[in-house]
Amino acid sequence: MSFEYVDFNEAKNNQGLRLVVVQGIPSPWSEAAKGILQVKSIPFSAVYFDPFNKEMTPWSGSTSAPSAVYNDEAPVSDWKDILALAERLNPSPSLVPNNLEERQKMMEISAKICAPEGLAWYRRLEGVHKGLTGEPGGFPEMVAKYLAQKYGYEKEKGPEYGACANKILHSLAEQLKEQKSKGSRYYIGNSLTAADVYSATVMACFQPLPQEQCAMLNYIRPVFEALDPNMAAALDPILIEHRDAIYQDYLSLPLSL
Repeated sequence: MSFEYVDFNEAKNNQGLRLVVVQGIPSPWSEAAKGILQVKSIPFSAVYFDPFNKEMTPWSGSTSAPSAVYNDEAPVSDWKDILALAERLNPSPSLVPNNLEERQKMMEISAKICAPEGLAWYRRLEGVHKGLTGEPGGFPEMVAKYLAQKYGYEKEKGPEYGACANKILHSLAEQLKEQKSKGSRYYIGNSLTAADVYSATVMACFQPLPQEQCAMLNYIRPVFEALDPNMAAALDPILIEHRDAIYQDYLSLPLSL
């Protein structure tokens, strides 16, 4: 399923589903939102997030991306709310298990990836810390300063960010290995859930898809490719195998950034 990018004024004046996304970067939150809508065959148009557009925040309800605006409803920006909107707009195929225990497990895994103090959050702050302290693999200083102020970077916690991300990587790999032992390639049960989409898209922050499939900004790719020895060890091959399988069978390539 394809979608089109529109400018802000067109998005604001249109109806239907409009999705505000990050430009030029495979942001796991933006890419997961796109992926969920595409898996569920929900038509949408995309508009690039512009932090300098003073009209965008009141309209999108967020100072960041992604956010989703459906018709004249209040915008939603939290990953859980975007998923809930997608489930409401097209219940089938559902990316949320019906079984209560499985649904709780799926939300727990998804939060490990998407929520504040989750995998993507810690990986971003690790890049901020490296950028501000002059370590290899950090964001350019101007980008690091912007992200630091926006996402609560604390210098004294800098060395902890990578360790926290590694712990979550280990946890995700163990879940996939347990599932594999049961004959499943998915995080939960035997079918695709939102957790699979979140995991597949967040791997761009650790091992990006090649440039021909992910034409991201040149100065960001080295940040996402930089892994210290501990993180390289935590990035179990099963996580990348899972990513590749989900993209092959469910998500669109090349990425439209």
